[in-house]
Amino acid sequence: MAVCGPMKHLPFAAALGLVLATPSLGEAPPKPAALAPSEIVAAAPKGDWVAIAPDDLLVMDLAPDYRGPSTGSGSRRVVIQLMPPPFSQGWVGNIRKLAAAHWWDGLSVNRVQDNYVVQWGDADGEDKAKARKLPDGLAVVPENEYVAHTSSRSLCYQAFCPDLPSAITMWRTTIGDSTGLSTGFGAGWPLAAEDYIPGKESDSVWPIHCYGMVGVGRNLTPDTGSGAELYTVIGHAPRHLDRNIALVGRVIEGIENLSSLPRGTGALGFYEKAEERTGIVSVRLGNEVAGLPAYEYLSTESQAFARYADARANRRDAFFIRPAGGADICNIPVPVRRVK
Repeated sequence: MAVCGPMKHLPFAAALGLVLATPSLGEAPPKPAALAPSEIVAAAPKGDWVAIAPDDLLVMDLAPDYRGPSTGSGSRRVVIQLMPPPFSQGWVGNIRKLAAAHWWDGLSVNRVQDNYVVQWGDADGEDKAKARKLPDGLAVVPENEYVAHTSSRSLCYQAFCPDLPSAITMWRTTIGDSTGLSTGFGAGWPLAAEDYIPGKESDSVWPIHCYGMVGVGRNLTPDTGSGAELYTVIGHAPRHLDRNIALVGRVIEGIENLSSLPRGTGALGFYEKAEERTGIVSVRLGNEVAGLPAYEYLSTESQAFARYADARANRRDAFFIRPAGGADICNIPVPVRRVK
């Protein structure tokens, strides 16, 4: 790809009699170059970042797949941030119990469907004679928990919060949604909601299926899944799954260790041979993992995030010819970083 820059050989230009323009007195100085989204994130003040508690992280270490160990550092770790209240807490509670019981240790990644999901859990889960016993005390979560009903307005976003600064409310025009619903961000997560009606006691709000989000596998309704079978999105956002399956978190590091796995050749991307599956060495809560880095996310209520979201929707940095005028919410990933 060719990248063109300014002419460097000024003596040669002068020899040809070219006149190089110089700013005249009183002429307005050139506008500063627009920042790229990554530059806005890098410049965000420390106070705009929110620490992620170690016990809100789920750490999955994978064995080498059947082709041999991975390249580079050899790390095959996947770090998942669990969903905060008020979302999906019945399933998140089950996941904490499963991790504490080391239930996933020795199980496997069983499904990799191209442009869709990677799924892991017990490959024999449908066979009662072979299935691994679940820990006692797991909750049976009702379907109405796929959405949160909140009147606290603590999850404030997009047009639902008209009292927010103009830099925040601009999201109502720059953030789009493939489903036509109202969307925005709250507490660091991409969310969708029913249209807000003033005076309504509660609003239905739910997390959405963007790349890297983690959900709970289930059978046919009324089954809602226990949390033992999990998947993550590795393709175009499957928004038709919203409010039909529980979302419990997102991969914040190591998604490449899942998205790069060989695709399953069976129906829905399931592996047909046991040796094709990638083994799970262990799954632990972050506070049980020695040497785990600290992580933080850019507050979605901050001015820095507002500028970042606008820059994602309207690229004005040097490479781009014209701003797009908007972006789908899943194309505005919430920045997460290791703490230096």
